[in-house]
Amino acid sequence: MLIALKLAFLQAKMRKIIVTIDGWSSCGKSTLAKQLAKALGYVYVDSGAMYRAITLYFLRNHIDWTDLSAVKQALKEISLEFIYNSHSQQSEIYLNGENVEYVIRDLVVAEKVSEVAAIKEVRQFAVAQQQKMGKKKGIVMDGRDIGTVVFPNAELKIFMTADNAVRVERRFKELYEKNPNVTIDEVKANLEMRDYIDSHREASPLRQAEDAILLDNTNLTEKEQFQKALQWAHTEINKKS
Repeated sequence: MLIALKLAFLQAKMRKIIVTIDGWSSCGKSTLAKQLAKALGYVYVDSGAMYRAITLYFLRNHIDWTDLSAVKQALKEISLEFIYNSHSQQSEIYLNGENVEYVIRDLVVAEKVSEVAAIKEVRQFAVAQQQKMGKKKGIVMDGRDIGTVVFPNAELKIFMTADNAVRVERRFKELYEKNPNVTIDEVKANLEMRDYIDSHREASPLRQAEDAILLDNTNLTEKEQFQKALQWAHTEINKKS
């Protein structure tokens, strides 16, 4: 207990920064972001969950996202917030008061989220909320455009990548636990589609920021990539402001 209190005190005294983690689908961005946030005593914000929740709302309410007026009206009806779950020990996303943390991970949502996230008005809606969350710093946020658009002045930017075959295998294992009927070909097609849309969309496409550190975790264990990123974070935190 005493050690925990001392750690909390030291963390409160340390210089707070913003850590952004961008990269391709199924590179483990969320896993690393959660680990860093916990180790640093920072708030973790899953930007991808926000776009997934918006997509879920559109699907449930049969919103035609090719109809700009329908999109704008729908966004007015959407309320998103992150609430800490003491049982899972992580922040979970709520859509209009409903915990949708696990519903949004379904392949049906995954197949459409890149299309929805490519809409300029949707991105503006999400980015405004994300920037508000980062005003006090001390956050770790992962996504596609966090280091380039949301927080271009973030102190530490990480861009994650991995071999395509490795990414497909990781994603397949994740989805298979929830749906044994999913095939690896479906997962591969989904990732290829998302990669293309994410990198070719007009509104803030996925790209590596010029000052971002590249983290290729193809041959790294989860522990090894965490140790690398944590070292980078401590180096930045310890710099004189």
